[in-house]
Amino acid sequence: MVEHSNRKDSRAAEAHQSSCLDPFGTWKMSNAAHGFGYPSFVSYNGLEMVWAILFYVPRWLWKNWEAGKVSALRMDLNLGIISEVEKKLKKKLLIDYMYSNLKHHNFWAYRYFFCEFLSLINVGGQMVLLDRFFDGTFFTYGIEVMSFADRDQEDRIDPMIYVFPRMTKCTFHKFGTSGNIEKHDALCILPLNIVNEKIYIFIWFWLLIIGFLTFLVLVYRAAIIFSPYIRALVLRMRYRRVKRECIDMVIGKSYVGDWFLIYLMGQNIDSVIFKDVIHELAKKLGYRSRDIGET
Repeated sequence: MVEHSNRKDSRAAEAHQSSCLDPFGTWKMSNAAHGFGYPSFVSYNGLEMVWAILFYVPRWLWKNWEAGKVSALRMDLNLGIISEVEKKLKKKLLIDYMYSNLKHHNFWAYRYFFCEFLSLINVGGQMVLLDRFFDGTFFTYGIEVMSFADRDQEDRIDPMIYVFPRMTKCTFHKFGTSGNIEKHDALCILPLNIVNEKIYIFIWFWLLIIGFLTFLVLVYRAAIIFSPYIRALVLRMRYRRVKRECIDMVIGKSYVGDWFLIYLMGQNIDSVIFKDVIHELAKKLGYRSRDIGET
């Protein structure tokens, strides 16, 4: 604890020491004597590009794996107002597809679940990446900011200034009148860090919330995978027009991949048409009831 405190005090003090201006005009603080450096503006931009790419990867994977299956099966049945002949034909095509391909959608669905899991790994990886980027200070950055006001005055070090220094000693190199390179020292303000400290405190909370919500989604997904009862319950709650017995019949004769496809189709086609599709599918699977006639 003492070593960690000394390290923080030392780094906070060094925040006002040497820096240089790189050839592209961006500030880059450094302290070779103590073996650490402060990230430059170019580094921040590069890191944000990495975030964007990594967060897009799960969506890109699913977009390629899904390959427009739901859109193809929808067949304009989301419109609702279509001719009866066309409606019957398209419903029959959809029912025949779902019946003939029953129990063959697990691999397709598990790839979507993998993308959800990859999203959680991505959030955790982003936290680790940022923590390494900021020399082990990002994990506790939000906590430090929230607890800053409650600390004793003599022990109070603003964590935002500690991570994002606002002032530093600058060394300018330029050609003098004799043609030699001259060094000029000045006290420089880093106004961009005033913005960066606010951005990264938002990112800290944002990643924390996203990680927690993604974890809850994975818990829900695990319950869906291992419990047919929960799968049926979700469909009954989401699609109340469909008869409970028909849902139970379909879920009892299908796998989780079929449930996932049915759930997505319910979100993408007209609710009345979806009800007819599930009722007809249940009849093909063996459900018998006078309440369900030909549709």
